[in-house]
Amino acid sequence: MRKEAVGHRAVVHGQDDPRVIALRRAVSRLHRELAGYRAQLADRQIAEEELAAMEAALRAGAPEVGRLRHSLLLIAGAVGSVSALAEALAEVCKAVELFGAPTP
Repeated sequence: MRKEAVGHRAVVHGQDDPRVIALRRAVSRLHRELAGYRAQLADRQIAEEELAAMEAALRAGAPEVGRLRHSLLLIAGAVGSVSALAEALAEVCKAVELFGAPTP
C-alpha cells in the first residue's frame, strides 16, 4: 500500500517489511562504524544527525522516500571520501534504493 504526502511517496509497511529490516541493519552498521572511526571528520555531526533521522523515520513507520534519499546524500557528502566507511555507506545506499524513487 502506498500513501502520498506532499509530492513525496511515503512507504506504508509492516514490521516485517524486508526493505525496512535491510535499511535498519545498514544504518545501524554505518552508525557503529562511524562511531568507531576516530580520525577527525569535519562533517561527522551531519552524518550522525542524518543517521538518527533515518532511524527515527523507520521507527515512525512510514519513511518518505524523498527524505531517505536526502539523508543519504548528506551522509554520503559527509563520509563519502572515507574509505574505511565505504562498504557500510554502500550498504545504506543499496537499502535506500529498495524503496524506489520518490514521485515528483
